[in-house]
Amino acid sequence: MSAPPPPTTPPPPTASRSTASPSTASRSTAPNGRLEPASGRSAPSSGRPTSTGGRRLATGRLVLRYAVLLAVLALTVGPFLWQLSTSLKGPHEDIFSSPPRLLPAEPTLGNYTRVADTIPVWDYALNSLRVAVANVATNCVGAALAGYALARLRFRGRRVAALVFILAMLVPVEAIIIAQFTTMRDIGLNNTLLGVLLPGCVGAMNVLLMRNAFLGLPYEVEEAAFVDGADAWQRFVRIALPSVKGTLAVVAIFAFMGAWDDFLWPLIVLSDPENFTLTIGLNYLHGTFANDERLVAAGTVIAVLPLIVMFACLQRYFFRGVGEGAVKG
Repeated sequence: MSAPPPPTTPPPPTASRSTASPSTASRSTAPNGRLEPASGRSAPSSGRPTSTGGRRLATGRLVLRYAVLLAVLALTVGPFLWQLSTSLKGPHEDIFSSPPRLLPAEPTLGNYTRVADTIPVWDYALNSLRVAVANVATNCVGAALAGYALARLRFRGRRVAALVFILAMLVPVEAIIIAQFTTMRDIGLNNTLLGVLLPGCVGAMNVLLMRNAFLGLPYEVEEAAFVDGADAWQRFVRIALPSVKGTLAVVAIFAFMGAWDDFLWPLIVLSDPENFTLTIGLNYLHGTFANDERLVAAGTVIAVLPLIVMFACLQRYFFRGVGEGAVKG
């Protein structure tokens, strides 16, 4: 007989590797087969507003914040909504009823037609548009050039020039408006749209905004362009200017609003009704012995509508540009 084979010993057990991902390993399996977070992990947030420290706001404080926001919204948007409602009310509807009614009972666009019949509102609007568009162009070009020179170029008196722009913002317009008028009269630009444009063609605040925006750009990019042989103009046009589009949008909005809403300076420098801007022309809707609030409201809406359209088109660049051109401490 042959001898029985020797007993075989089983191999030692090997540690099995876990193939689960870290996110899966930290979860436990529920009876229904779904993965649930481990006991040490906090539950997801419910979307409730939190403070800067990450703590949830108390209900009373949250209600107070929303109440303040609603009050500010009512103070800022409420007058415009009331003017819009008044402009749409018919001639037989009482606009001074108590309590006041925001929604017109018989909405009509006849008030806007009456405004055009009373004054040449579209001619005045065209004059304002010419001045505003030219003001946007001159401020964007002039402020960008001056801001880049103050931020990037090295020349004697650069700090003094920046200080002059800061001091210019401290001088009220009413203090120099007579000197501006005599200057326009001496050079023969009074009673012209060019005379309306010239004093505000480059604003000191816009120059400082562009200066701070250019200061925020890294120097290494321009140094690399300088090594490659780019001159100052090429560095300005191809590198610096495309990086501050948001601040340019801010300058454009401020320049357009300043020229479109200006009333005192055009009133002083213009005397020919054909050159009147919209703000001066709307003043003729206020009669000496009679005053129709519906016409005044319709004219106000006509004057405000271009500003709303422009801000709606440039709002995303506006909020980005506020951060680019913020004053650094």
